[in-house]
Amino acid sequence: MAEDIKAKLERYKTAPFDSRFPNQNQTRNCWQNYLDFHRCEKAMAAKGADAAPCQWYFRVYQSLCPTSWVTTWDELREAGTFPGKI
Repeated sequence: MAEDIKAKLERYKTAPFDSRFPNQNQTRNCWQNYLDFHRCEKAMAAKGADAAPCQWYFRVYQSLCPTSWVTTWDELREAGTFPGKI
């Protein structure tokens, strides 16, 4: 399975279509992938497993989200005031 994920990451160009977010506005898609990435990292760290599968979410939110949003969210997470549930 890890090889399959690595192969997908190598072929990755931009965020693929996600049927949960069919509209042009991709704000919720950006937000959800940001949360999914940090949840995945947290879960993998708790298991002591490799966090490589989480890179998929990272790449998707990096291609969808404005840098200023990500910077703000990272600062809020570090300060402990992030509104999302991770």
